[in-house]
Amino acid sequence: MTKESQLVKVWVMAKNDSVQSLMKNNILIIALVLLAFVAGTLWNRVQTLEKGKNNTGAAAGTATEQTAPERPTSLSIKKPDAEKDHWRGSKKAQYVLVEYSDFECPFCKSFYPTSKKVLDEYGDKIAVVYRHFPLSFHPKAPKSAEATECAAELGGEEAFWDLHDRIFERMPEMELTDLPNMAAQMGLNQSKFKSCLDSGKYTNKVSEQQQEGTSAGVAATPTSVIYDMKTGKTKIIEGALPYESVKQTIDEVMKG
Repeated sequence: MTKESQLVKVWVMAKNDSVQSLMKNNILIIALVLLAFVAGTLWNRVQTLEKGKNNTGAAAGTATEQTAPERPTSLSIKKPDAEKDHWRGSKKAQYVLVEYSDFECPFCKSFYPTSKKVLDEYGDKIAVVYRHFPLSFHPKAPKSAEATECAAELGGEEAFWDLHDRIFERMPEMELTDLPNMAAQMGLNQSKFKSCLDSGKYTNKVSEQQQEGTSAGVAATPTSVIYDMKTGKTKIIEGALPYESVKQTIDEVMKG
């Protein structure tokens, strides 16, 4: 090996050592920067938590705990009308359980026997009113609601409540194509019923009842409102509560 070759080899080895040394130094610098960042983040987090403790007496809660609005205990709904609403029970009742409901809602289905039991328990003291509130993600609900209106047109209030009961009892297996046969089984004219249902003549009525409920503050189904016909005061019952819970609320309202 010539002297020049030896010099070149020494130069290359020295350069490689420098590069390796530089890389090690860079890695060390990066590690130190990351460590400082993490330490700073942890310090800031500790400071934030300490401030939360100083202000509230405990560590800061979740956003839900801090900002979730409380649900109202009453709703300013449209006053029940025995001549315009679908009314079950005594028309002279002082108290009316107004139910905003969806025929395809499983919770409404489970609440349906409860509303009937209320009538059996309280007799002429309370009546039940049904108002449509079909949810957008229940495809059978809107037409089922319209079907009960067609039944009422052809057979009056008795037919409305008859189909109301039949639909709840057959959901969720019931299909919309079953409705004309169900109407015929009730003694209604099947051809006229189908023509009424296909026409969509009650689409607006169903939509208007839902909008009225939404404007009043109805947020879920079933939502029931106990309405005092003398004072106008109301008490809300949200969800498919068991009968005993509903009874307790009704009793509180009646006691004033």
